[in-house]
Amino acid sequence: MANSVIDPLSQRYRFVGSSLAVVVYIFLLAPVVVTIPMAFGPTNALEFPPSTYSLDLFRIFFSSDSWLLPLYTSLKVAVFSTVAALFVGVPSAYWIARYEFLGKLLISGVLISPLVIPTIVSGLGIYLYFSYVGVGGTTLSLVLGHVMVTLPYVIVMIIAGVQKLDRNLEFGAELMGASPIRMFFTVVIPQLVPSLISAAFFAFLLSFDEVIISWFLTGSNTVTLPVKMYSALEWEVSPVIAAVSALLTALSVLVCIVTISLRKPTGEEVS
Repeated sequence: MANSVIDPLSQRYRFVGSSLAVVVYIFLLAPVVVTIPMAFGPTNALEFPPSTYSLDLFRIFFSSDSWLLPLYTSLKVAVFSTVAALFVGVPSAYWIARYEFLGKLLISGVLISPLVIPTIVSGLGIYLYFSYVGVGGTTLSLVLGHVMVTLPYVIVMIIAGVQKLDRNLEFGAELMGASPIRMFFTVVIPQLVPSLISAAFFAFLLSFDEVIISWFLTGSNTVTLPVKMYSALEWEVSPVIAAVSALLTALSVLVCIVTISLRKPTGEEVS
């Protein structure tokens, strides 16, 4: 058995780093720790800690059309924008990851540029453009706007998944006579299922939580749930917001758990 050498300096650095990470996590999680108990409080005020505990705020949320209609709109927009982002992002990411072509860096930069452009600037630009072409305030405009936000993340996640694939399998399929399209759907896509599911969940969550783009593009009949929450905070302080926040937090945690469980461990992690 090899003798291990304990380095006191490394242990000290590891302790300081771990302590700093714990402090940062506590700071980031503090708002959630405050909000979730308030979701089980009374219906007449936001209290922390609540004087009484009940599920009345959730009952009010699920029995009120003023909250359910924005929820339905958010779900509809998130599903359509996720499907559209995958439809465009998966072949684009595979093409970028596997092939060299003229203008590759330019095209890649354009597709991923929404990651570096301030969202409020993008929202204003999309609002002005959609108003000019006459589709502002519609579900279509919301879906297209959310695709612009979710597409870069889908491309980045799919590129990471493609780079882990064994390219010899693709060469073998082409040598056996499979066309590029058949090889893509029969060899590449089955291996990309975990990355596809992770990208889909992440895109859905991003679209469902998006508020700035939705604020510019929403119409009187297409109010999303985050926009409804922001409006409620601006014009009233409804305790139902705490219940909605708790539900969104639970949805985010669920998506993160599913995404982590689908992640393939690297060789270093396995060893």
